[in-house]
Amino acid sequence: MTLSKLSARNAKRQTKDYLVYFVTVVMAAALLYSFNGLVFSQEISTLSNSISTLPLMIMLASVVVVCVFGWLVSYATRFMLLRRGRELGTYLLIGLENRQVARLFFLENLAVGGCALALGAVLGGLLYQAFRAIVLTLFGLPYTFSFGFSLPALGLTVFYFVLIYLFALRRSRRYIRKAKIHNLIYVDRANEGMVFQTGTVRRWIFSVSIVLGVAGTCLLMAGGAIFGIIGAGCVIVSLFGFFLSFASGIPAFFDKRPARKYRGQNLLVFRALTAKLATMGTLMAVISLIFTATVISVGSGMVFRGLFAGRAAENACFDLYIGVDGSEPLSQDYLDYIQANIPVEQDLYYCVYQTEDSRVMDYVENLGEDYYPYSDRDYVLSYSDYAALRSIAGYPPVELKPGEYLIHCMSYLEKHLAGYTQPISLGDTSLNLGGVHTEHLLQNYDTSNGARYILVVPDEAIEGLLVLHHAYAAKTVQPVTEDQWDGLYSIHYRQQEQNSERSYDEIHTKTTEEADAAGWTAVTAFPLFFLALSLSMTAATILTIQQLSETTRYGQQFQLLQKLGMDRREMARTLRNQFAIYYALPAVPPVLIGVPVILRFAHAPEPGVMVGINSPRIIVAISLGIFFLIYAIYILLAYTSLKRNVLPQKR
Repeated sequence: MTLSKLSARNAKRQTKDYLVYFVTVVMAAALLYSFNGLVFSQEISTLSNSISTLPLMIMLASVVVVCVFGWLVSYATRFMLLRRGRELGTYLLIGLENRQVARLFFLENLAVGGCALALGAVLGGLLYQAFRAIVLTLFGLPYTFSFGFSLPALGLTVFYFVLIYLFALRRSRRYIRKAKIHNLIYVDRANEGMVFQTGTVRRWIFSVSIVLGVAGTCLLMAGGAIFGIIGAGCVIVSLFGFFLSFASGIPAFFDKRPARKYRGQNLLVFRALTAKLATMGTLMAVISLIFTATVISVGSGMVFRGLFAGRAAENACFDLYIGVDGSEPLSQDYLDYIQANIPVEQDLYYCVYQTEDSRVMDYVENLGEDYYPYSDRDYVLSYSDYAALRSIAGYPPVELKPGEYLIHCMSYLEKHLAGYTQPISLGDTSLNLGGVHTEHLLQNYDTSNGARYILVVPDEAIEGLLVLHHAYAAKTVQPVTEDQWDGLYSIHYRQQEQNSERSYDEIHTKTTEEADAAGWTAVTAFPLFFLALSLSMTAATILTIQQLSETTRYGQQFQLLQKLGMDRREMARTLRNQFAIYYALPAVPPVLIGVPVILRFAHAPEPGVMVGINSPRIIVAISLGIFFLIYAIYILLAYTSLKRNVLPQKR
């Protein structure tokens, strides 16, 4: 049998034995190709100015992903070399030279990588269409399927894979070329060994690692580059210290407590577990670190998505809005430009007023909410203007009864302001609260309809009140185009050049706000989700490879247990317990670290933005759900395979 035929046979067997690894490499190729497709897509790059940095962000994320997948391939290649050491040593015994065995191992792994790349490119074309549909949906554009290969994207993906496999196989090839027959045959007996031999050192390291983990998490939550770097360093040291001391300490724990060792199935579960963990402390720490980065990446992507969506929802409630800071009227140039260039179905030029006191604002400040007082007086809007604004925004009309006023606020203040029972006084008029409304009304800025809230009063009650600023809102016949928005902003720049002391104008259009939100979501959330998916797949694959490599040993163990009288149900329960502990260990620290960091990050934006489905708790729940969904797929695949191969068949 020639080397090429032997390589092909071994590659086929390797793909079957390490199916999870092969599938993950196929997915890696598909992900890289699909995101490279976004980088080189002219259609995507012309959607919005805010998406112009998407190629750069994806390229940066791809560099990290290539390094991660490179580590996966390198680890899996080294692992397979250890497992097949006797086979490769046998080739030397029958007369093959080291360079021939090295070439054999190189060719069969290259064949596996080539097949994975080919399948991944086909799957990546479909994934690209899915990502393309998501991006177009973000911008509210129709999607039509148009399958096709992007040669630049395929070329970059091939380049990535060549780098990954050349780096991974170079070390193995060099090792085989220099290896002795004895070294190859007994290479699978090498293990990591215990790092901490004495109980005192082990307990001290374990305690310090817990303290460092808590301190690192707190520093990550504190924010800032310096605190973030120090916190990340503490977390890394903590995870390595925890797993190295924990893995070394399991045998000592049960040796001192023999009663627990022999209780129930503990001996079976923890004997297999300690045999595994005692040689995997460093690997478990690395995997747990990757899972931590995965959870934080998913959570950060969800926070960014919620932040941009929340801001856009508030700012895009009108087709067109212009606000002027201060009491100066809106420039006639704006109105002339709108009349000449933007067909309007309904519009309103109005004023926002302010009261003589700040009793409602003082009440809001004392609520304990994160509220910044934008003024020293309450904002006021006349009922007729408010009714017109609701009509322009497409909201149903509301009634204002005599002797009452309304409050329109952002949703997070509703429960508090609904309980405000004190009347307000405007001149000789005293008004009681008649209701609270929370639809989006552009209440984010000084030049908008109130800073988080505004008082709506009868028209006659505004007489004598000071004008805070002027504003213009319109419902247009067609969405405002980017060119029309540029025309409005050119007026703003021209006025600023003519009078540097002129008040600042705010210009918002629904199309611009939604496009910016979609663009920034794509630029930030997409690369983070891409990174998180790649990280989780890599770590879960390595765990699964390690577990499935014990199929033969597990089979022998359970055959012996069957002969000793253990029934299949009890053996299945033992296997489940071993699986649960093995897969839970590297996943618990990421949850304990990632959840508070995501919560802190989700509370960082201004109040009223992260609400509803984008609230911090829901973001944490979705982030953990995505992480554990991917993790569960690998656990289920490993458990199903192992259960089928090691447990005795039902009679």
